Amino acid sequence: MKKIKVFIDGKEGTTGLRIFERLACRDDIELMTLSEEMRKDAGARKQALNSCDIAFLCLPDAAAQEAVSMIENPEVKVIDASTAHRTLPGWAYGFPELSPAHFEKIKSSKRVAVPGCHASGFIALVYPLTASGLLPADSLLTCHSITGYSGGGKKMIAQYEGAAREAFLNSPRQYGLTQQHKHLKEMKAITGIENEPIFCPIVADFYSGMAVTVPLFASQLSGGKGIEDIINVYKNTYDTDFVKYTEDTGADAMFCAQSMSGRDGMEILVKGNSERILLLARYDNLGKGASGAAVECMNILMGADPKTGLNL
Repeated sequence: MKKIKVFIDGKEGTTGLRIFERLACRDDIELMTLSEEMRKDAGARKQALNSCDIAFLCLPDAAAQEAVSMIENPEVKVIDASTAHRTLPGWAYGFPELSPAHFEKIKSSKRVAVPGCHASGFIALVYPLTASGLLPADSLLTCHSITGYSGGGKKMIAQYEGAAREAFLNSPRQYGLTQQHKHLKEMKAITGIENEPIFCPIVADFYSGMAVTVPLFASQLSGGKGIEDIINVYKNTYDTDFVKYTEDTGADAMFCAQSMSGRDGMEILVKGNSERILLLARYDNLGKGASGAAVECMNILMGADPKTGLNL
């Protein structure tokens, strides 16, 4: 069996390292690497990008755009983990569980954009409701999202785990206070809502895991529908090993942001009552929120079992 040549541009970052770890032991992959001296050499990168079958881009937005511009080989498939291409029409959005059409677009594409970590939970919760007509597109929404500190990359990990750790890191910290977070654009575009949500991201003192909450009033739903209708939509949409509806909140009936740490799937829950509803998603910000999602998309591009090499 011919091995698929894979190049990770930006392997040294948190997402790139996690992708590398997931692929290193696979016998259907040939990982192409550059030495420390060559990894920032434009000529060496260009050669690697044009010699591989699949290129992962784990880079800042501008560098990801530059990397795409270097690719001249029309057969190279690109999986971009940056924000740069997530809402562009020529790129498949890398969340295959949203619909059969999303899966097929990924499968047939040579350009796939991996969803943002916070955005993954919001989109998983909102897209099925807007797509089914249960939630009107003009709804005004709020999104609360708490993530482990690994979501901030190497610099933030060092900040939390370093010897000179500051005392203020002991408590959760809300950021994105200007309401200009880079995930907002895809949250609006992919779900089809007309207004960006009020978004409240929080980083806390645990390594990995994520909990996303979208609160609703039942009166926001179309046609007098309620919580059971939302549950039915989720059950009909999500019935895979990657994304599942569950009614199990967790220990002590509390929704834990860390419960999916180390895994590559996502759990969807609905709680509340006949008036006020909580849409809930939990997953690993480094799993379904980043590297795990990227490898899943690679498996689909390869025609392999999407679960290959992943922890579900």
